[in-house]
Amino acid sequence: MQGKVTTYADSKMAAHAHAMASLSSEKMKEMEKTMIDTKGEGDGERKKERKKERLAKSVKSAEARRALCRTLSGQDAANMESGSASLLRLELHDVGGNRAHLHQHCRGDSGGRHRLSSPISKCPVLLPGVLPTGMDLLQQDRYVVLTSALVGAFEPVSTVVVAGMGAAALGRKLYYYLYEACDENWVKFNSTGLEKDLQTKLFGQHVAARVVLKAVTGFMNNENPKKPLVLSLHGWTGTGKNFVSQLIVESIYRKGMSSGFVHLFTATAHFPHEKDLELYKSQLQQWIRGNVTNCPRSMFIFDEMDKMHPGLIDSIKPFLDFYESLDGISYRQAIFIFLSNAGGENIVQVALDFWTAGRDREEIELKHLETALSLSVFNNKNSGFWHTSLIDKNLVDFFVPFLPLEYKHVVQCGLAEMAAKGLTPDSEVVDLMARDMSYFPKEERVFSMKGCKVISSRLDFYV
Repeated sequence: MQGKVTTYADSKMAAHAHAMASLSSEKMKEMEKTMIDTKGEGDGERKKERKKERLAKSVKSAEARRALCRTLSGQDAANMESGSASLLRLELHDVGGNRAHLHQHCRGDSGGRHRLSSPISKCPVLLPGVLPTGMDLLQQDRYVVLTSALVGAFEPVSTVVVAGMGAAALGRKLYYYLYEACDENWVKFNSTGLEKDLQTKLFGQHVAARVVLKAVTGFMNNENPKKPLVLSLHGWTGTGKNFVSQLIVESIYRKGMSSGFVHLFTATAHFPHEKDLELYKSQLQQWIRGNVTNCPRSMFIFDEMDKMHPGLIDSIKPFLDFYESLDGISYRQAIFIFLSNAGGENIVQVALDFWTAGRDREEIELKHLETALSLSVFNNKNSGFWHTSLIDKNLVDFFVPFLPLEYKHVVQCGLAEMAAKGLTPDSEVVDLMARDMSYFPKEERVFSMKGCKVISSRLDFYV
């Protein structure tokens, strides 16, 4: 701004005179002719409206801006000057005879910089407008004035802008409703749902259910965890390790296993060739890094962990550690779940010892299984875990043991599967199916060889 500070009235008159001077003689003649034509139409309200319409058609961009300044009445100025952010200067400049700019200074501005007030501010603000199409109105020599004093004067444009903003907001809501995003609409922990599912859908795994619920709930409720959550699920085949990981996913992600933020790797399928180990390590690190960048609350599930090369396991170690960030990326909200058969035989032996001693299965606690896990996982040189630094660095938060399933648990799985298929649960059909399955030890037939893994396919044969 240049020159002395002027009052609102002075600036309005100067703006009017300046805009009038910029009009060409042809434009003046055209306006005079229009005014003569409208002279005889009387002073009625309808004739006045026609007069305004004809004048509006003949006035182009410079005159429209002049009209905007004229509309600022003395009351408008009084309103603005009485506010905490009062108007000190309002000038109309013509740049090259083509564009007029409104500038204002508000009290309290630091260094004379223009301040963007809120739409309800008493001080008018000139902002570049954005069309619903995303085109900047600034490139079209158009502006949107946001002020309570100008709403009436600029109604046509303000209506379009408000409608455009409303359409844009609606479009964003519709987009986030249809397309998954890393926000609470799609990623939100349901602790009650997880607890209910573990109680009603998981059979014979009281130890695992208790550990998983506490571990996941505690982590998800912690707003500032020190590291990612790392769970290692161990047990015999068919005992529910994959199923529990699915329940965890469904309690966090609205799309469940179909979520773009859940990533499942199987050792034999995704990393089959040892000669390509270096390539696998690079690809896996890039995949984890990229997806956590996209959504900090990402989940990575590694199946057949006992068959993964130790070097590949160690390649993900940095992502599991107590780092605040790596290369500017924080992994502290991510979840890593390892599934392994390692330790299954020792866990079975503990369960069998309880059964032989006549003790109830529900008496088995985590402390009874920790020794079995340490012998079969930590001290087993044939286990991939033994060769990695995940154990000695204490990067695995919970080792979760899964007990072998008994006959009654197989029956429960069968009844639940019938209900899931939309069939009426039939205990006789399920009982027949369960009796035909293999159990061990051979004489006692206590524990199912395949647990509930094959229930779905077997049931179709008996129904």
